[in-house]
Amino acid sequence: MLRRRNLLTTLLIALPWALLLTLWHQYPTTRYLSLLRKETDENATSKALLNGTSALREEGLPSCVRQQQSIRATPKVIQNYVYSRPPPWSDTLPTIFVITPTYTRPVQKAELTRLANTFLHVQNLHWVVVEDSPRRTNLVSNLLEKAGLNFTHLNVETPKSLKLGLSWIPSHTPRGTLQRNLGLHWLRDSFSNTAPPEGVVYFADDDNTYSLELFEEMRYTRRVSVWPVAFVGGLRYESPKVSPAGKVVGWKTVFDPNRPFAIDMAGFAISIKLILEKPQASFKLEGVKGGYQETSLLKDLVTMDGLEPKAANCTKVLVWHTRTERPTLVNEGKRGFTDPRVEV
Repeated sequence: MLRRRNLLTTLLIALPWALLLTLWHQYPTTRYLSLLRKETDENATSKALLNGTSALREEGLPSCVRQQQSIRATPKVIQNYVYSRPPPWSDTLPTIFVITPTYTRPVQKAELTRLANTFLHVQNLHWVVVEDSPRRTNLVSNLLEKAGLNFTHLNVETPKSLKLGLSWIPSHTPRGTLQRNLGLHWLRDSFSNTAPPEGVVYFADDDNTYSLELFEEMRYTRRVSVWPVAFVGGLRYESPKVSPAGKVVGWKTVFDPNRPFAIDMAGFAISIKLILEKPQASFKLEGVKGGYQETSLLKDLVTMDGLEPKAANCTKVLVWHTRTERPTLVNEGKRGFTDPRVEV
């Protein structure tokens, strides 16, 4: 009987301690205490850094290390949108003048935003945006103001009688002709032929995709430079034919390959000096067949012998005629389901 009583007493004493130790190891109290201790140590380090009494100073570490430690201890939360800015302007680098015709449609803002984000990475770029509109719209004006780019905003409306599909002559005036000509007119009004700037002129539609490499390829164009363009003419790409000597001798295209300049609008750039030297050169409005708009301008500027093949002798594709898919808005109805005051 005495032995049983001693055994029971031992169990009653040992069991609570065993349970307590088990819970101590399993319960996250220890983790909480360790985190609390770590937080206390970090706060102490942070205060020491702010007060200039950190042990890092005593060890002779540079101030940048102390600043990095301080930043890690007190992270900064950015609550406002920060618009990126292009690289700094260089007085020694030729300027790329990009002329972009645009018109009002559901995807216009999306197209121009994507294009602006590309141009932000190109140094010394001036964007000439020309709206097919009787006035400059708030949508395009606000986008350009916020983009952080050097820009000029123009507008000219294409008469309904000249718009594609409404003219008596098929393909009489492809979209963007008047707008591109206005961009050329602005350049000739802004710069003198006697002291022209170093640079090139490029016609960049807002529905294409551009490699950054393309702009560096065209920057030092002497007269007219050319390169391939993807997804045009029913092909994976169209391209100038280049001889082993590095001269353009023809065109790799199926659609009317006998055109003097069988090239897409995105496939060439022109020296601004040449634009200023040839004031009569422009895109023609009368009697121009489909696919001949490029020829109507280039024939007054250069011959095939004067073309400069870029993009590794026209073996690399650096621009794509992608086009954004037209959105389906059938559920909007006649009156519109969504709030028309929200800019899309």
